[in-house]
Amino acid sequence: MAKLYFRYGAMNCGKTTALLQTAHNYSESGQKAIIIKPAVDTKMKSCVTSRLGISREVDLLVGENDNLFEHFEENGQGLDCILVDEVQFLTVAQIEELYRVAVVLNIPVICYGLRADFRMDGFPASSRLLELAHSITEMKNVCACGKKATCNLRLVNNVPVFKGNQIEIDDSDFISYKAVCSECYERLKSSTNA
Repeated sequence: MAKLYFRYGAMNCGKTTALLQTAHNYSESGQKAIIIKPAVDTKMKSCVTSRLGISREVDLLVGENDNLFEHFEENGQGLDCILVDEVQFLTVAQIEELYRVAVVLNIPVICYGLRADFRMDGFPASSRLLELAHSITEMKNVCACGKKATCNLRLVNNVPVFKGNQIEIDDSDFISYKAVCSECYERLKSSTNA
């Protein structure tokens, strides 16, 4: 039986770089791995791009109503692995479908994404992954203060915010994200009276 993997970490911990390296490793060994990502992630359009500048066109943009089990049941022959970028933006149903892809169709699925948003609320897809994944790995990052970064800070015009929509893609001039430790997160939150 293949497995469903969840590799999560705070912003900028190297999730996409690791995904691209994994895709490269499969290719180097003559195996076929495909990259998929949610269509709602409009950053870089139909590519995945790491902050190191490495990029690759995705093989499948996943719409909100797409059934991934049905898709891979019909189109998964010869696949050695499915790599999912920004998995937190999928639906809970799609996470359950990816679990079935691994267990029923015997295709390993490796998901990369965030566990929680800038408000410290779990993404529904990530929460379901934490329940279903056969293997869960935290990818590490460091806060500017030197401690382990576990929180995602949203900045609007370089000012920390703690309220707003869960999903705001950081491809605009005024929205950005950075990883911080829990202490820095709470200090900044207290100082903004959020």
